[in-house]
Amino acid sequence: MKLRFGAPLALLALILIACAIDVAAQQPAPAPSWKQGQPAEMANSPLAPVAQPPAPKAPGEIPIDKIKVPPGFKVELWASGINNARVMVWGDKGTLFVSSRVAGQVYAVTDKGSSREVKVIAKGLELPNGVAFKNGSLWVAEISRIWRYDNIEASLDNPPKPTLVYDTLPKDQPHGWKYLAFGPDGKLYFNIGAPCNICIPPDTHANISRINPDGSGFEYWAHGVRNSVGFDWHPVTKELYFATHARDWLGEDVPSDRLDVAPKKGLHFGYPYCHQGDILDPEFGKGRSCSEFAPPLLKTGPHIAGNGVMFYTGSMFPPEYKNRIFLGQRGAWNKTQKIGYRLAMVTLRAGDVPKYETFAEGWLENNVPWGRPNYTVHMKDGSILLSDDYAGAIYRISYSR
Repeated sequence: MKLRFGAPLALLALILIACAIDVAAQQPAPAPSWKQGQPAEMANSPLAPVAQPPAPKAPGEIPIDKIKVPPGFKVELWASGINNARVMVWGDKGTLFVSSRVAGQVYAVTDKGSSREVKVIAKGLELPNGVAFKNGSLWVAEISRIWRYDNIEASLDNPPKPTLVYDTLPKDQPHGWKYLAFGPDGKLYFNIGAPCNICIPPDTHANISRINPDGSGFEYWAHGVRNSVGFDWHPVTKELYFATHARDWLGEDVPSDRLDVAPKKGLHFGYPYCHQGDILDPEFGKGRSCSEFAPPLLKTGPHIAGNGVMFYTGSMFPPEYKNRIFLGQRGAWNKTQKIGYRLAMVTLRAGDVPKYETFAEGWLENNVPWGRPNYTVHMKDGSILLSDDYAGAIYRISYSR
């Protein structure tokens, strides 16, 4: 007698596949990464990241007159229609390169005097937040790769194929976007954020790192940095100052974000064990002490989302502004009464706590933002440009006596 198993086995396989599909369909969708670390008692919290508008605002939709600055200063719309305008860097020939983390593009803005022309020079990139410029070349950072566009200002209408500089960075999307800047030592610095809201990160994450311009010589500069997407060097001491985003879901008023200084290589700034320099994490801080880690130079406010860090070195502003720090603060989402949405200023004082104050505000109305200021960059005349990724705009801030 010959047994035939083919048909019954095939039928059984179809039944098992159907059952697996049915079980999968009944499983809840995975929670978004920003909910990681949310306590059970806050599972129904309405707090959520501020959604990016689908398109940049038209010039007539940007209420410049609502931005308040100190007497003598003026704010004007310098460029618009730049979807998710983020980091800005000048080319040698006067081209302003602007990144777009959300749109996955890099723009080139050419100044025609009374108007600006905006061109897309790179697209289809994965969260390209970081851009830097040196010796005629533009460096662009995706999540896991850094590219170099050589002689780019001569080819804005037909950008050259980029050269791959570094391609072994982590691929995690949470806090994976980079900030790029060349330090006084000629090395290229960038952040590698924690792949989570709160966790014990791999040694490869939660740091600020650096490489040589050709991609060689990788090394870690600072550790225990949850997520820093903005830094600059003191014009005199050459020490690295950086903004740090603290964890979410610990409380509406804690922990505070930070402004830090890393004068030497190898310091640990506390994440995930200690927050804001004096609060141990309820889970990962057990058995640790905040005294083990570098304290913040300044607590900048809970969930305030400091991005841009820039020492003012221009000559247009009053003399007391020289070497002050401008902090672009996108603003809170993990807080019912939102704060931030402003350009803050820090005055360093030898032997004393830095002075911390608002320089420009007005992007938040009735707890709802119409813009989110991010990064600043100097203009040749000493004025500064400020990017707004929410409105898709760039503002010029000038001073006249």
